[in-house]
Amino acid sequence: MALNRRECLRSAGLMATGMLGLDRYLAAEEVRPSPRVAPLEPDPQGILDLPQGLTYRIFSRTGQQMDDGLLVPGLHDGMAALPGKNGLTVLIRNHEIDFEKSHLSAFGEGFELLNRVDQRLLYDRGHGNRPACGGTTTLVYDTKKQQLQSHFLSLGGTASNCAGGPTPWGTWLSCEETIERTGPRASRDHGYIFQVRKTQRPGLSSPIPYRAMGRFRHEAVAVDPQTDIVYETEDVEDGLIYRFLPEKPGNLQRGGRLQALCLRDQPGACLRNWPDDRGPKISVGQRYATEWVPIENVESPADDLRYQGHVEKGAAQFARAEGIWWDRGVLYWACTTGGEKQFGQIWRYRPSPAEGRSQEDQSPGEVELLFQPNHKRILQNADNLIVAPWGDLIVCEDSEDRDHLVGITPDGTFYRLARNAMNHSELTGSTFSADGTTLFVNIQDPGMTLAITGNWPNVTS
Repeated sequence: MALNRRECLRSAGLMATGMLGLDRYLAAEEVRPSPRVAPLEPDPQGILDLPQGLTYRIFSRTGQQMDDGLLVPGLHDGMAALPGKNGLTVLIRNHEIDFEKSHLSAFGEGFELLNRVDQRLLYDRGHGNRPACGGTTTLVYDTKKQQLQSHFLSLGGTASNCAGGPTPWGTWLSCEETIERTGPRASRDHGYIFQVRKTQRPGLSSPIPYRAMGRFRHEAVAVDPQTDIVYETEDVEDGLIYRFLPEKPGNLQRGGRLQALCLRDQPGACLRNWPDDRGPKISVGQRYATEWVPIENVESPADDLRYQGHVEKGAAQFARAEGIWWDRGVLYWACTTGGEKQFGQIWRYRPSPAEGRSQEDQSPGEVELLFQPNHKRILQNADNLIVAPWGDLIVCEDSEDRDHLVGITPDGTFYRLARNAMNHSELTGSTFSADGTTLFVNIQDPGMTLAITGNWPNVTS
């Protein structure tokens, strides 16, 4: 996907070095906002502040009726924009609705619309006609006309669908950030990854949990298009980074092996860099050789995969790993509360040339701490992230203050691309359309999706 978007903007001269040029910056920990990026201008509507040259359109709000007769659910979160037929964009959007917030579901506050769906296609039908209310919606969008064509529920009966990631074969992997067990509220266990098909016709995807990929508080995934290895983040303060080696590339349902990242020379390392953590601190810019340790009992009834990996097998420990993105052979992920001041960290992983194969030991992958902001004016609590068509990282903040979309250039300069002027809710799900013209993003609460357009080259030149 990223390759297609970059091709669309190559003629604009924006592709000079991409994020791979960050090596020049890595040793530095002091950064300043970029003087070359236009400052944010106050939005007269009080919704989203943007630089001059960019505008937004709100096209989906919680509670609106969709084409399938259901309502747009609340708590918009991770998204992917996939190329559709006839130049349209198929936007698949998560909804982080847990068992306490069923009033935000697609079925109405009293579940009066539940009969509009085939309940056999709901993963967890719950008890007494009260199914789990997370899942995904699909929105078909015309970027030429900047209009929504249709929208509908596309995954139902799941819970706390936070983020996920697009696949090279054109689907969306939606992650549950919950470990709810079968009990008074749920009729099935939760904590899995589900695949949502790309379609422009209303209908629910089959809700198949990919159990072999692990049961834990999933946040996001990224897929290597060369190997179909899936990398997974765990959103807890003592979580791990996982990878899933599919038995058959491109077919996750066939199962595979789950592993966790380990520093080869520092087994059991804690990479949070919190002041009270034991062990050596990790330096910005230094590369560490890695290995991957096997994870067993992946169904994890006791939610103990991270303990198995870290304590028993030496896997590295991270502070709330959230957004993750694959770009040109390199993996990036954000740790929301990493760093001495817990303002967050951004990591980079360079896979082995023999990633996932027996020769991997001879040429291991490398992980490095790319950024660790020392002031919240720079970046505060990084969450979802992507690589933009012109090569910059675009990061969604999730802090207690007013949150921004923060750009990071290849030379390590930070700039603010947008600001939530409406409230203190987080910005989520940033993703570019396949033609590179439109940046989609959510304001999670009260739940709205926006399309940002304009003269992208001039914004960062």
